[in-house]
Amino acid sequence: MGDVLDDEPPPSWTRRLLGWARDGLGLVVFLAVGLVVVGWLRAPDLPDEAPPFVLRDLDGAEVSLASLRGRPVVLNFWATWCGPCRLEIPSIAAFADAHPDVVVVGIAADGPVGKLAAESQRLGVTYPVLQNDGQVFSDYGVTTFPTTVFVNADGTVRWVHTGLVTRAQLAWTTGHLW
Repeated sequence: MGDVLDDEPPPSWTRRLLGWARDGLGLVVFLAVGLVVVGWLRAPDLPDEAPPFVLRDLDGAEVSLASLRGRPVVLNFWATWCGPCRLEIPSIAAFADAHPDVVVVGIAADGPVGKLAAESQRLGVTYPVLQNDGQVFSDYGVTTFPTTVFVNADGTVRWVHTGLVTRAQLAWTTGHLW
């Protein structure tokens, strides 16, 4: 007498494909959640009130954090040589373009103005880029790139993330879920 298992036909190719897709999606979700958690764990510990700064943009104009009060602010600390920074810029630019009520600012770690302007244009940066003054990275505890700080309209730090940030994270953190 044959075994019951021997009488069952093998799963169809569509059933196998759906199983692989389900497993793949589960892996992607697991990795995404893992990256968010790791980014949160690696983030600097900031005070409740965002440290003040006055920095120059690429045109030489001064921009202060105090002047941005009243609107939510995304501060993205990046470097021209940083691979993950370069990868996240299109997502940050798309978010900034879609949500003009949120101030998005890049704070560059390196480069003279000409290099920063050329690199920003090449990467598709559509938001202001500020030049590092040597103090702001220390005040914000930035030692790893990229680091993104989300500041509420009242100037309090809402969330800090170290590592690649996605448009979905930006939307969730600022309350702009599509």
